[in-house]
Formats: sequence, structure tokens, C-alpha cells
Amino acid sequence: MLFLELACIRWFAAYVVFLQFFTNVVLFAAFVGVSIGCARAREVNDRWLARAPMLGFVAVVGALGVSWLYATHSGFAVDIAVPDRGVVFFGSESRDTDLADFVVPLEMLVAVFFVVVALLFVGPGWVLGRAFEGEPERLVAYALNIAGSLAGVAGFALVSWLGLPAEVWFAAAFSVFGWLLARRGILTRGRGAALLVTTVLTSAQLHVWLGAGDVRWSPYYQVRHSTHTGAIAVGNVAHQVMADAQQPGPPYALAQLLMRDAGGRAADVLVIGAGSGNDLAWSLLHDEVERIDAVEIDPVIQSIGREYHPNRPYADPRVSAYLDDGRHFLENATRRYDVVTYAVVDSLILHSSYSSIRLESYLFTEEAFAAIARVLDDDGVFVSYNYFRQGWIAQRIVEMAERAFGRRPLVLSYPVVERIGEDTQLGQGMTVIIAGHTERIEREFAEHGAFWLDPLHSRSLARNGFTTAGDPRQGAVALRPIAVDPAPALAHASDDWPFLYVREPSVPALYIRAIVLMAGCALVLLYLLMPGRRLAFDPRMFFLGASFLLLETSAVVHLALVFGSTWEVNAAVFFAVLLIVLAANIYAMRARHVDVRRHYAALFVMLAIGALVPFDRFLREDVALAGAIAALLALAPMFFAGVVFAVSLRSAMRPDLAIAANIAGSILGGLAEYASLALGFRWLLVVAAVFYAASMLRPPAGSRAL
Repeated sequence: MLFLELACIRWFAAYVVFLQFFTNVVLFAAFVGVSIGCARAREVNDRWLARAPMLGFVAVVGALGVSWLYATHSGFAVDIAVPDRGVVFFGSESRDTDLADFVVPLEMLVAVFFVVVALLFVGPGWVLGRAFEGEPERLVAYALNIAGSLAGVAGFALVSWLGLPAEVWFAAAFSVFGWLLARRGILTRGRGAALLVTTVLTSAQLHVWLGAGDVRWSPYYQVRHSTHTGAIAVGNVAHQVMADAQQPGPPYALAQLLMRDAGGRAADVLVIGAGSGNDLAWSLLHDEVERIDAVEIDPVIQSIGREYHPNRPYADPRVSAYLDDGRHFLENATRRYDVVTYAVVDSLILHSSYSSIRLESYLFTEEAFAAIARVLDDDGVFVSYNYFRQGWIAQRIVEMAERAFGRRPLVLSYPVVERIGEDTQLGQGMTVIIAGHTERIEREFAEHGAFWLDPLHSRSLARNGFTTAGDPRQGAVALRPIAVDPAPALAHASDDWPFLYVREPSVPALYIRAIVLMAGCALVLLYLLMPGRRLAFDPRMFFLGASFLLLETSAVVHLALVFGSTWEVNAAVFFAVLLIVLAANIYAMRARHVDVRRHYAALFVMLAIGALVPFDRFLREDVALAGAIAALLALAPMFFAGVVFAVSLRSAMRPDLAIAANIAGSILGGLAEYASLALGFRWLLVVAAVFYAASMLRPPAGSRAL
């Protein structure tokens, strides 16, 4: 089930991009389905398991249908409706619903997939519940279940590492479905055909045959590459285009041009978000560039750049390529640079289905800018450019950079805008923010008024853009510093609140709608499909599930800060969590007497330490020591929580209902994660402590420990 959950989370996000608005639609839906299945474990009827193949077929065809409609029919639109502009998710721009012929509310789209995916997981949940119900030694059954979960995480990590396509994932998962059906004697030809056809429909090769170009799966998302145009899309959203540096194009090397013409040095360059290599190609045109460290998090995009970029920048001996998270690289960098560039670092993907942060979130915090200041040379500059959409995003970056570097950054735009205020709509224009030691560049602007940028940048390297006016007939653009209004009330992003694209610490309307929608769908399904339509859950197990998911979320985001926001770190964290839970279970099995009160007390102490000690303080310590302390703070509470859970499961009157309640409680924990948008991640541990306190209110039946 865990392997199938991970496969569904990755695959559905690729084809129904709007599901990424809501942090964990597929994960929550799977939780609901498994919870319902466990609660129905005493039913002999296996109809929900028999329905699973067709439900999987319906879910996949529905996702492909939405993707096809959106790609081929401009009159089809999804109504996102974010009137307060309090949150921005790149790649999510909706079509003009006023001009569309057919408009689907986002809530309807999400609700449909939530229900279908939930129903798909009822059958496996039923099998799980019957396994617990039929095993007299519950903790042995639970240990085997954890071992299976470890196999699921390891298996999906393996397919991610090997870059295997989606049809391999689903072939593996559906083969287990087939075995379960055959074991029950209900594997008919129709059900086998449904599993086979669904697997084929998930195939990337199918889309290659249909003209989608080169389609690959990275550990983060589906990557589509057009070998004709050089365009790269991820998850059905345009991401980047490999451009020939000998042709007109955006000002990728603007920082180097400004530094050169202002008399500065740009020999050592760091590019974070190097992607397929455009920034590298333009920078390499400058003879003074001696070394470029190119950092990219996605191995597939980097490999496409190596193979297909027309200028082959990754093959240049001056380029050293790194596959790493940008923040992790900055914190561990031993070199100093003349130029540090954030090259359109918007990942278009969430860091994990457990949290609302994105892959690049830890790059845009006050602490990240302080890390850049440490690696800049004495005359070095930092440049970040992107299509920031909203004025308040640019303002926030300017304010944080000013605090980190001690002087107001220069801001340019391409095309030119006059001024940036909090409510300025930047649209699809490129905003360039240059911070650090900008004195030389500022003097040139003060003396000459403008920097003339010829669209044929690569052919104008012998000119000084500050002193040579462009020929308007050739489309030259005069770049001038833009005034950015002060925004003292605008909250700065931090490692505890790393939400660059959220306007203020609060839960935006979009996420409130998500909470209401998913909670409503879950309650309706639980009510309609529970035996006797009764929500007969064990309250203790319910709150243990809610609090444990918050512990997982906290561990994932905090260890991503220390070790990097890469898929390897995510997989390692989930694997470590399961190992700790397994160790707690074995301890509970072998101990003669377990005093749950002591484990609760130790748990609360660890939660308090985790909430009070900021994780970013370990970033600049000894690497091994910092990693060990961070892992201890993040993972140690889970051992005590695991012991409490194991004792509670052993004492429960109905293990199937106890497991159902625990999984259902995870939904509450996932919804509570949205509180991080208002409180920050450290205080999520306080919310977890409240849930653990609630779990103490009702002792497990037959327990003597309390």
C-alpha cells in the first residue's frame, strides 16, 4: 500500500497539476480508503477488493482525460478563484474563465479524484484489517506490517534512483493486486485486463508515440522534452527552453555583463538552479569566466542539458556540475564567488506530500541570504531573477537581501516597469534583483543613467553597455534601476516560516478551501461506508495518528533543511522513521512491563526541546555532529510515540478498528499541517503535543500502565 501511495502521489500530480495546489490530496484519500477498509475487516464480502482494478482504471483515465482536455482544448478551463492574491503557485495560472467555453471549479476536480482514489484503497485496507483481525499476536502483525512498509519505501526509492518509468511502478503494485485477487479466487479475465490496461495507460512510452517527445520520470516529477524546440515541461507545466547562446534571448548573463562593464570581476561563478544549462552557456561567452559551479537538484533535467543543449555547456572544462539542493550546497561551500546566481529557481513541485513547502523554499529565507553573503567574494554580487508575478514577492526578497548584505539591492526589469509596490502585478515580466557589493554598478548607473541591453547579447560583448547607447531600430532596451517601495510590515521568510509565495503568516483562502473540501469528503465517505454508518473509532488511536503525522512532517522539513531538500533525504527520513517505529514495537513486545506514563513524559520533553531549539543553528557546525544532533531531535520523539502506540494497539478491544482510527487520525494531522502557514514549523510540535495530550484522556481498554 505504501508503494502504491507513493506511485499515485507522483503520477497524479503529473497529469492533474491542479492537485498540487492542495498539499496532500492523494495521500489523504489513500488514508481515508485504508481506514474504511480496516473498519470493514469483519465483513466476509470481498467486493471492495474486487472493485479495485476498475477503480484504478477510472482514476487513471480520468487524470489522462483532464490532461488531454487542458492540452488540446483552449476553451476548457479550471476555475481556481484566488481573489485575495495571498498565495502564488508558479505554473498554476488559470485560463481566462470568462473566455472559456467549459469551466470546471477546482473544488469539483479535487473532490472527484479524492473520492475515486479513496475508494481504490478500500480493498487493500480491508485486506490489512483482516490480517490484523486474524493474527492473535498483534504486535507481531504490526512488526510485519512495518517491515512491508520498509520494503515499499525501499522499493520506490530504488525505482526513483534507477529512473524507471511509471508503468514499472504500477506493474509492480498491480501484480500484488492480482495476487490478492487470485488468492481470494476472484481474479477474473475482466479484472486482470483492467489491471493490465491501466498499467499500459500510465506508460510514458504511450505518450511518446502520441507525439509528446522525450518523456522521462525524475525522482521529483515527469519531465517532457521536445527534441525539436528544446522546450522542457514538468508535470504538464512549461518549465524552461534550451536556447542557443548565439541567438537572441533573455539576459541570462546580465550580472556578468554589468560586472564587466562596471570594472568588476566575474571569474568565479555559482549558478543555483542550473537546469539544462542556459545560464552556463551565456556565462561561458565571457572570457573572464574561469570557473562555474553549476548546482541542479533534478538529475533528469541536468542530463537532458548534457545531451541536448546546443552549446554543450556542461562539457566545458570550466563547468563543475553538482547534483544537490542549492541551500545544502551553500551551507557546505568552501569556495568564494564573484557572482552567485539564482537562475529562475521555481521547482513547480512541493517538497513532499507531507508539507506545504516547495523544493526551493529554503533558498528564499533570511538565513539563506546570510549564507550567500558568506560565500561572496569581497566585490561579489548576488543576482536572483524570475517571473515573480506579484510585487510583494519582489519586495520581500529586496527587504531580506538588504538585511543580509547591508545595502539596498538594485532591481531591474525586462520588459521595463516604472516602480514596484506591494500590489504591483508583474505578470510574466522578468524581475532581476542584484544584491551584495553593487557599488561599482550603482556608480555607473548614476553617471550614465542606463545600461543599454542589445537583444543580441552574445554579439555585443565588445561594447560597454553603460556608455554605448543602443540603436532603437535594432530593439535595444535601456535598463534603469527601479524604485521598490519599502514594505516594513511584510513578514520576512525564515527557515521556520519558509513561505516566500505566501503574502503573510496566515492560512490563505485557497488552503482553507482545501481543508474544508478534504475534511468534508473524508467525513462523507467515512459516514457512508463505515459498518452501520457509525464512526466507531478509538479516540486514543485517532489522536495518536494525528500527532504522529505531525512528527513525520516536522522531521521531513527540518532534516531537509539540514541535509538538503532532495528525494534521497526524503526517502532516508521515511525509512528511518519506520525503523524507529519497528524498534519501538520490538521493545514493547519484549519488555515485561511498559510504563506508558514515562514514555509520554519523555515524548513531551523531546517535543519541547524540538520546539525551542531552531534547527538552522546546526547548519554551520561540524557536519557529522550537526547531522547527528538534528536527527536525534527530529526522530527521537518517534521512539517514545511508537512505544505508546504499540501498547495501545496491544490493549485495544478491536485491532482492526484501532488501526482504522489511527489512519483516520492521520488525516486530522495532515490538515493541521496547514497551521504551519501561520505558525511556522517549530510550533507544529506544540500542536502535536496537544494531540498527544488528547490521546491520554481515554486509557486503552485493559491497560494497567495508566
